[in-house]
Amino acid sequence: MQADVAIIARSGAADLVRSAAALILDVDGTLAETEELHRRAFNHAFARHGLDWHWDRAAYKDLLRVTGGKERIRAFHTRQWVAPPLSDADIAELHRIKTAHYAELVETGCCPLRAGVTDLLAAAKARGQRLAIATTTSHGNIDALMSRALGARWAADFDAIVAGDDVRHKKPAPDVYLEVLARLKLAPSKCVAIEDSANGLIAASRADIPVLITRSMFFQDDDFSAARVVLDDLSELAVK
Repeated sequence: MQADVAIIARSGAADLVRSAAALILDVDGTLAETEELHRRAFNHAFARHGLDWHWDRAAYKDLLRVTGGKERIRAFHTRQWVAPPLSDADIAELHRIKTAHYAELVETGCCPLRAGVTDLLAAAKARGQRLAIATTTSHGNIDALMSRALGARWAADFDAIVAGDDVRHKKPAPDVYLEVLARLKLAPSKCVAIEDSANGLIAASRADIPVLITRSMFFQDDDFSAARVVLDDLSELAVK
């Protein structure tokens, strides 16, 4: 029975993707398993800044419920009950150091795109579909990953790239998706969002966009019952 369900899910996913006018992609966890690099980069920034903080994987998994790197730092600091609070300038500097180190880690080539991603992008381009990015991460982080994976001119294949700092509210608010829809000038029903987390699923669903989930390392146990399709990775699509 489970095998039958899996076959139906893959078929439905491929049909869903092929019928869309645009594919809107999350980045971290969806396009690549970047979260472990982000965790290491945060710890690097804390050490550089003279803080005795260390986020192990369990702590970081919990902190990922807070979207946005600067927001995550502030949330962790608040939980420590340490006064005075870090200033906005301190948090910005920590995030700057973290972002720079993340880019250095990505540049080593240790974080390739996930299985099926390159084929999905190529198939979408061949079909004349439009591509967009809707993410909570920063433009710097997006460019570091995509330039290493697809080359310096990767952005030319995307009609809209909306990052967390481009909107007022980050996921699970729908702001990034609403902004992408506005730039694409498309109805939500004409698009498919590809996500890996419950926060991403909620954000896209609040914008009325059908959602395909690809499970990732840190979010594989999230509740995805509201998604149209749930896959282990995008190689299951067998898109053409």
